[in-house]
Amino acid sequence: MRMINFARRNFKELIRDPLSLVFEIALPIFLLFIFQQIKIPGDTYKLENFTPGIIIFGFSFITLFTSTLVAKDRGSSLLIRLGTSPMKSSDYILGYILSLIPIIIIQDSLFFIVACLLGLNISINIILTIIASIFVSILFIAFGILIGSLVSEKASGGVGSIIVQLVCFTSGMYFSKDLIGNGFAKLCELLPFESALNIIKVFVAYTIIILILSIIVFKRKMIGDNK
Repeated sequence: MRMINFARRNFKELIRDPLSLVFEIALPIFLLFIFQQIKIPGDTYKLENFTPGIIIFGFSFITLFTSTLVAKDRGSSLLIRLGTSPMKSSDYILGYILSLIPIIIIQDSLFFIVACLLGLNISINIILTIIASIFVSILFIAFGILIGSLVSEKASGGVGSIIVQLVCFTSGMYFSKDLIGNGFAKLCELLPFESALNIIKVFVAYTIIILILSIIVFKRKMIGDNK
């Protein structure tokens, strides 16, 4: 119950800045729309390929918001309550994750609604993709928790934006890694953003690793320091 209450508190904190949430959803939708109007040749910009890329791009902003929220909590009186609470660090991690799931579902649904209006075929695969994307989003939330546990609130925005740029240039959203060269291709293979079409296979291992690392760092930085 404490974890659910913490998730509710986090959700309220997130929606206190509705302009940021609108921007997070509006920018990917704008990119999805405008690139379909330009009719750029190549498989990368086909609607069925570009839409998953837009979803992953939207998740990069989730990292940014999560890192800011966690860093803000570190700098507030919440730290004292964390140090005396019977909740475990993993409970706090789940509280952050659960607070973002509704936003992720709304975001993904709007992306697919726009994609369908632009010509994407309506099928059961859309629902399955949204379900799978919820799991994928945990990786980006974990990145945000990790960043927010390590840096200050002022720095979290800048560091979180690095994830946004990495997603743009290494996920294959805008161009194939083969167009750049072997060095860049190797970098794309090392990072978990290369292909939204291989969501589960690539992201499962990274999600587990980042989540474990986030729990460890979170416990040491936000709870351990207050004992």
